[in-house]
Amino acid sequence: MANRTCRWAIILAGVVGYLAMTIASAPAQADEEIDTAVEESLDYLAGLQKRQGYWEANGGQYRVAMTALAGTAMLAEGSTTTSGKYSRYIRLAVDYLLSMSRPNGLIGYREDYHYTYGHGFSMLFLSQVYGEEEDVQRREEIRGVLTSAVQFCADAQTPDGGWGYVSAKEGSNFDEGSTCITQVQGLRACRNAGIPVSKEIIDRAKVYIEKCTTTDGGVQYSIRGGGARPPITAASLAAMFNAGEYDTELTVRMRNFCKTHIWPDKSVASNNGHWHYMHFYFAQVVYRTGGEDWTKYRDELNGKLVREMQAGGGWPDPQVGTVYVTALSCIMLQLDKGFLPIYQR
Repeated sequence: MANRTCRWAIILAGVVGYLAMTIASAPAQADEEIDTAVEESLDYLAGLQKRQGYWEANGGQYRVAMTALAGTAMLAEGSTTTSGKYSRYIRLAVDYLLSMSRPNGLIGYREDYHYTYGHGFSMLFLSQVYGEEEDVQRREEIRGVLTSAVQFCADAQTPDGGWGYVSAKEGSNFDEGSTCITQVQGLRACRNAGIPVSKEIIDRAKVYIEKCTTTDGGVQYSIRGGGARPPITAASLAAMFNAGEYDTELTVRMRNFCKTHIWPDKSVASNNGHWHYMHFYFAQVVYRTGGEDWTKYRDELNGKLVREMQAGGGWPDPQVGTVYVTALSCIMLQLDKGFLPIYQR
């Protein structure tokens, strides 16, 4: 009897040990799969960079915005302008964006009738580079470009506190939510990096977002209406978090709207570029919130992204283009690394 008991004890110990090893190895295997997906996709992006240092969307569009986003995805891996696997590509991106700085402070070109997107994403990308730049001359050059860019942003803001696809003067004071969000994040990133940003600009933007928010917490396309939209709500909530608004009555209302309309997925198909846009910002919100919500959401999001990645890296998109959704996906998959100050908790 004693021998039988001993035998069962040994078997039970073996089963428990096996289960413990299986449970312990599951996250490691998942992390390894994600790391592989990110590396393949960043390599894929690297192969799409043009000799002049830029990336572009479908039809050769949005070069400034795509360059800033692709460069940010590589910074999120841990590479900088001087070290890491993607340092050369980041340096080329920085060179290109600095060359696109205009005398009036715009990072971009007026011929692009959606240039505020590129301007905002460029402020975010260059401010992250600025914080790590060791070369004194290059650091000063970036500081000058960002200082002018902040001033352009202030001048481009509409009387209602938002931004449109172009500056207020050129766009007859038209404004809408998605461009507003890129400016707020870009300005906040600059401020975090030590570039002077007037508090008034951010405060006016927060008021604009509040005025665009419906009673149920959804954010409309524009202050003029357009209906509550989950992607813009997620982006607006991320911008409010960046502006230091976490548990106000407004952000709680917006978070409840997002939980109802975004996660679990209810609103936009994943083969639509708006899905990646929406989760790009919502992931930032849930990551900052942390806890079990982040663990569950991260696992679902990462699993979906890895499953839908195309062979050889990257994600396809028939609307804006593969550079766009690949950059957004890589940033989402790397939030836990915490290399970029703008996305840190």
